Amino acid sequence: MNKPQQPLSDWHLHCARRTLLGGGVIAYPTEAVWGLGCDPWDPDAVDRILELKQRPVEKGVILVAASVDQIRFLLDPLPKELQQKAMAYWPGPVTCLLPDILKQIPDQVRGRHSSIAVRVSDHPVVRALCETAGFPLVSTSCNPAGRQPARTSWQVRRYFEGQLDWLVPGQLGGNRQPSRIIDIVSGKQLR
Repeated sequence: MNKPQQPLSDWHLHCARRTLLGGGVIAYPTEAVWGLGCDPWDPDAVDRILELKQRPVEKGVILVAASVDQIRFLLDPLPKELQQKAMAYWPGPVTCLLPDILKQIPDQVRGRHSSIAVRVSDHPVVRALCETAGFPLVSTSCNPAGRQPARTSWQVRRYFEGQLDWLVPGQLGGNRQPSRIIDIVSGKQLR
């Protein structure tokens, strides 16, 4: 059983914000595994994450937000019924594929898809990071392609020693599996 989550100190949040705004890449605990994150509108930072993971740009990456308000710009262009379907899953460990009708998310984040994968997290560290940054973050599992996602900060260091700009302290949430991915248009579960 996981220990209760300790809130991040102001100093940790300040360092994470400074790193993100400066184009850096961070590692942080999420609901089930450690994640790599950056500012999704910083192409160099997104490129670094894709390079670290050895992930093709065509696959795209997930965005994680602290609240529905943070991703309201993606929801507003959608029909009300699709907005309501997505919001029924949040906050929580469900990632929804939202059509990016106005192409507001960079291609390098969206990949070859016309939708963007978005999760409004209920994990306290993820929420604090997104609130402090003031925008949703890229969130992709912290591992090179073909390796198991990191479940400890030790594994994060082993995978990416000296290649990350900040490692945010904290505990994983209670989930054993990464978030489910639901296509809100078709209703299909993709993961």
